[in-house]
Amino acid sequence: MILDLRTIYVVSAMTCFVLGSVHLAAYHTGRFGRWPAWWGASNLLVGIGSFFVSLRGAVPSFVSFDAGNVTTIAGYLLMVFAVRIFADRPVDKRLCGLAVCGISLPVLIFTIDPTAVSARIFYVSIVCCLCDLAILREGVGIFRREKLFSAGLLAFLYALTAAIFLVRAALAATGDIAGPDSFGNSPAHGWMGATAVVFIALRSMVIVLMAAERSRNRLVEMAHHDPLTGVLNRSGLMQRLTFPRSLSLALLVIDIDHFKQLNDRHGHVVGDDILRLFAQVAQAALRPGDLLSRQGGDEFLAVLNNISGDGAVAVAERIRLTFSAAASQAPGLAMSPTLSIGVATSKEAAVDFKRLLKQADEALYSSKRQGRDRVEAFLEQEHAA
Repeated sequence: MILDLRTIYVVSAMTCFVLGSVHLAAYHTGRFGRWPAWWGASNLLVGIGSFFVSLRGAVPSFVSFDAGNVTTIAGYLLMVFAVRIFADRPVDKRLCGLAVCGISLPVLIFTIDPTAVSARIFYVSIVCCLCDLAILREGVGIFRREKLFSAGLLAFLYALTAAIFLVRAALAATGDIAGPDSFGNSPAHGWMGATAVVFIALRSMVIVLMAAERSRNRLVEMAHHDPLTGVLNRSGLMQRLTFPRSLSLALLVIDIDHFKQLNDRHGHVVGDDILRLFAQVAQAALRPGDLLSRQGGDEFLAVLNNISGDGAVAVAERIRLTFSAAASQAPGLAMSPTLSIGVATSKEAAVDFKRLLKQADEALYSSKRQGRDRVEAFLEQEHAA
């Protein structure tokens, strides 16, 4: 079956107009940042270009040839920049304009000879293929950094469209798409055009899915993290807790000494600064697999996997000493805050976290009874006696 390529171009243009308008409307809601504006402008330009191309033979060649292909190229380049903005990568508007002008210039050379259809189709197809490969690369980068499933899907779709443009370029290079009438009876060209309409819609849907998935992930992160210090909160800690078998696990209960007096004397702004300082110090002292959470107020928990009791005490001492040194450098404090830390360790295959927390709490209270600013480890033998 031979598809009418001119009709396909018109349908493609209408699809792009609708999608572009939707993305621009999304941008004006102010909820998605700048990328919908770039993506919407991209769709509109591709739609205008497709519409101009569909008028070939009915309007002057500078409209269908020059304006049609240049506008299409500009739209594809804006699509690359839109995905870069989505990926939180910098985009220079001046560089964008220079890229559009520089890459579009050769199209004007081809239009000197209206019969040079193959050369024009080859060049535009190669440019679109390279744009799709650039977006594929950005999609893979987003997938790796943010673990967005939809970013992987976007990369897959752009891999397919890059392949379609490559085949189109090959057909143009071999003369299978040629002659003064590029709307001639070419079944392959018609089917590629029809497929392109489907992919245009799919790609615009997937970028919206990416935004929704990213928003969901960020909301989950916010729900599981303390907004002041950036460490896990109680809910986040319980979500992340894993107890590997045959590995010792240590729990540190950490309390900032006399924190209420510090707040009362210097105000909550200074208190917040001290909490953030502690979080920075503790995270720097912990290993990548360890967990730190704020339980509320000035109390924190640290969960250390695969570590001995002596190793856990050494980590706790390092946190205590480093924090004391850092806090003593804070200007204008009447008292230098210190830490009391209780340590409990479990070597059981099935960890009872509540029991471990109770033991670490007892060690913390022992530290406070003995004058604060110290680390105490829970000793089973002493409590059994």
